[in-house]
Amino acid sequence: MNIAIFGGTFDPIHSGHLRAARAAARRFELDRVLFVPCGVPPHKVGGNLAPFPHRFAMVALASQGEPGFVPSLLEAPKPDHRPNYSVETAQAVRRMLGSRDRLYFILGIDSFLDLPHWKDYRRLCELADFIVASRPGFGGRGLMTSIRDGQAGKVDSGKESKLLLPRGAGVHVLSGVRAAIASRDIRSTARAGRSLTGLVPPLVEEYIRKEELYRSGRNGRPGREDK
Repeated sequence: MNIAIFGGTFDPIHSGHLRAARAAARRFELDRVLFVPCGVPPHKVGGNLAPFPHRFAMVALASQGEPGFVPSLLEAPKPDHRPNYSVETAQAVRRMLGSRDRLYFILGIDSFLDLPHWKDYRRLCELADFIVASRPGFGGRGLMTSIRDGQAGKVDSGKESKLLLPRGAGVHVLSGVRAAIASRDIRSTARAGRSLTGLVPPLVEEYIRKEELYRSGRNGRPGREDK
């Protein structure tokens, strides 16, 4: 089987996430895409996130009707509120797979270039191949020629990368997915009471409206943006 982990805060999950997952599923013949909302992101400990049950519910709603898309509780908050680390999630999934099964890890170009700040990212490179969703300003050819095994360099935009990949690491660029959507913009739009049509799946928009998410003082989330 070909299995992919697609992690993130998903605050909220949006149409861009789904387009990237569909494109990855087609190109790499994925049997399952595990959508894994992060309970306690290491980079946002104590941050301004919507509560995990809401974020997981939106992922579950967005996955409805999508063959092979599976909402996962692998990174549900732990009793000790310890941060979730992608390498630990990949290890958990790897243990559930057979020796002939292939594991992928879907992430955006910005997250990929930030890998040196992730816990034990070299181990993560050994556990899974990366599917990197590009965006305008980051060409796939430039990325692959600039960042080679054991080397660091600049990508097309000129952004400096300190990423040193272990020799043999599998990196696949997923180009052609153009979705200039950011979760922070969706939160601002929801806070202003404007329509989210096209930005999130209809069921997710209905949930946000019903639960009054991202409105000032609602659901434990203040009105200001943290980043």
